[in-house]
Amino acid sequence: MTTRKKAQRLSAVPSTLRIPLAARASGDAIFPQMAVRDAYAAGILEQIRDDGSALPEDRATIYGILSRTRRFRSLAQDFLKEHPGARVVNMGCGLSHYFQWLDDGKSRMTDADLPEVLELRRELIPEANERHDLRELDLTAPGWWERLGLPRRRNARPVFLFTEGVLMYLKPEQVQAVLATFGERAPAGSMLVFDALCWLAVGHAKQHPSVRATGAEFHWGIHRPAELTQPHPRLRLAATYGVLEGIGLPYTLFAPMVMLFLGVPLYALYALKAENEADT
Repeated sequence: MTTRKKAQRLSAVPSTLRIPLAARASGDAIFPQMAVRDAYAAGILEQIRDDGSALPEDRATIYGILSRTRRFRSLAQDFLKEHPGARVVNMGCGLSHYFQWLDDGKSRMTDADLPEVLELRRELIPEANERHDLRELDLTAPGWWERLGLPRRRNARPVFLFTEGVLMYLKPEQVQAVLATFGERAPAGSMLVFDALCWLAVGHAKQHPSVRATGAEFHWGIHRPAELTQPHPRLRLAATYGVLEGIGLPYTLFAPMVMLFLGVPLYALYALKAENEADT
């Protein structure tokens, strides 16, 4: 089977990987002030694209992906400056290539995803760096922490985990289990950063201009920020980052009203930190 055919046969949620790939390939020209300068995206997209029906054509999606890419990248870079040589794990990596930005000569990075995605990724992104590896991952299955080879002890070196465009497709209890595992197992000082929609989006993926073509559905959204720390007492919400700020005046005026009536942003990045229980 050709690489293009394998890409076309991805199941619903894995097939959403084409959306950020396309946005990073074309978005710099549309929003130069948000450019990410991805050296791989355009070439990968050219190898897997078919008629382009699942590519994002809405400017908000492209802007949001560039914005969140810059934020994930900067948070990971800041973490690596504080913890030189630390481990970074992209959980649900798709065909993204963050190591191009995070390789400081010391860092170790793991890209992890479902087997069908990794099969495609190995063909499209050959990797020879000994500090960069691939691992199979299913966040809905127990034991994912161990399968990633993450620290067994809380007094180990902190790790930086992030998951992009993934948790909204999981069921609420599955997301809570992921957060609980991080809270229970992560060394103190570790970070888990992820993007999330608000509860209003649940069940409405067909209204999203790009996601609707994939057949995937949104199953989880945030009702209030406090629910992110409830799965474990070691969890602290370190920061919340808006994603669409700067896209235009209408959103700038609309965002405060959303917060007032819904209690959370429509879409944002959240950074959780694992602390020592004595500090919580």
